[in-house]
Amino acid sequence: MRRALLGLVTAAGTGLLGWSLSTPPGSARFHGRTGAVAAAWVAGGLAAGPPPRGTSRHPVAGPVAVAAGAFGAFYGAALVARRIPPLSRAIAGVLAYADRGSGPAVYATTLITGAAEEVFFRGALQGSVTRAPVATSTAVYALSTVATRNPALVLASIVMGTLFGLQRRATGGIQAPLLTHVVWSALMLTGLPPLFETPAPPG
Repeated sequence: MRRALLGLVTAAGTGLLGWSLSTPPGSARFHGRTGAVAAAWVAGGLAAGPPPRGTSRHPVAGPVAVAAGAFGAFYGAALVARRIPPLSRAIAGVLAYADRGSGPAVYATTLITGAAEEVFFRGALQGSVTRAPVATSTAVYALSTVATRNPALVLASIVMGTLFGLQRRATGGIQAPLLTHVVWSALMLTGLPPLFETPAPPG
């Protein structure tokens, strides 16, 4: 029963994710549809049982430090990716939602969705897997992200999904990966767009 529920939620959330990114950047529909994605992940995660909070010696500072380190690594990778046209276009396509939307709304949408993903993928899904839980939750997370049709997001989901999964395993709960996900997302929204801005024509 639990596995059937998780499979149903994964399919529904994946479909909604693809639907949300089919809207033009800056469209009000994007925020509504992304809110539906977040609602699906949270509802599915809680329906499977309350996710454990977990324990850590540094419950806030540790996840924040991990997020900062991950952002630094992604920033360095972005410096290289912007010189590779296919990757540059993929990243710019994602960042267009930040550039053309309302700043507070974009931040709220992104952070809420990130937290919701942790409730489901590292909470309900990883908590229900007994064999290779980190690899399994990461694989499902990445396959769900394929619905965005954006290779940059898929690559990021593999890297960060593995990191979040390891945090879940190390702490026994979702607080650490949730905090890392939210802080990392905020840093990415703040730091990456300037790297991919199109220079204004001279004149």
